[in-house]
Amino acid sequence: MSNLAQRVIFGVIGAVLLLGSVWFSAWTFALFFALVQAKMLHEFYRMMREAGYKPAAILGICISLLIFFTVFIENQFAQYDGGPENRIVQAAELTLIGLALLLSVLLLLREMSAWPRENQSVVPFANVGVNLLGLFYVSLPMSLLSAVAFADAAGQASYDYRRIFALLFLVWCSDIGAYAAGKTFGKHKLAPTISPGKTWEGAIGGFLLTLLMGWALGFWLTDLSLAYRLVAAGTVAVFGPLGDLAESMLKRSVDIKDSGTIMPGHGGLLDRFDAFLFILPVLALLQLLFA
Repeated sequence: MSNLAQRVIFGVIGAVLLLGSVWFSAWTFALFFALVQAKMLHEFYRMMREAGYKPAAILGICISLLIFFTVFIENQFAQYDGGPENRIVQAAELTLIGLALLLSVLLLLREMSAWPRENQSVVPFANVGVNLLGLFYVSLPMSLLSAVAFADAAGQASYDYRRIFALLFLVWCSDIGAYAAGKTFGKHKLAPTISPGKTWEGAIGGFLLTLLMGWALGFWLTDLSLAYRLVAAGTVAVFGPLGDLAESMLKRSVDIKDSGTIMPGHGGLLDRFDAFLFILPVLALLQLLFA
């Protein structure tokens, strides 16, 4: 099968799974993206192993799942002031806080039990730092998807799949606009030492098409003001390419082409969702400011 055929077939399958899980319910959305961010973190730790580090991947992934579902549960049950739902939120928060306080200790105990490692090329504290970096770089931003997905209507938070669809449309417009403008007009390299294919002309094309999509979303998301939609679109158009450049720099630093092979013709999930890692923290902050 040609590379183009693989990209098309697996791209369609991935899009159906993605959009279907987001549309069906809040819980299918949470399950899908919890697994996505866990696989992204696994790919990050795999690349760090290529660089000579020894992260505790299983522990890191377990913590990442807890972070994701804690943020999701907080948003899912935000409208309840009491009752069993509120106790579920409190239990999740206490568990997460406890693990956060003990995480560095657990990671250091792991390094102490394995010291000295055979062919140790980095100091033990670097392994601990890599573990924590993966959580901050991948898991925390992806967990903020729940903050974007739940809209505050009449004082109550409710899941709105349209917001995730809108985010996906903005990201896709940024990519499509950048590719089309770069191929047609691209002459000036944006970051030649990191990603030689990216150009300033492509970045401008992606920015303009994303703004156009931000305006057009007003016909569907009538509860969002034009100012908010344009600011959100600008955020995606600026921070999305930066997230892509950061992951490209990571791959070049460990001399690999793709973060993984879960999607033939598309690379790994970190390759597919790298833009989200820079976009989501800014979008979550904007949502707080516009609330």
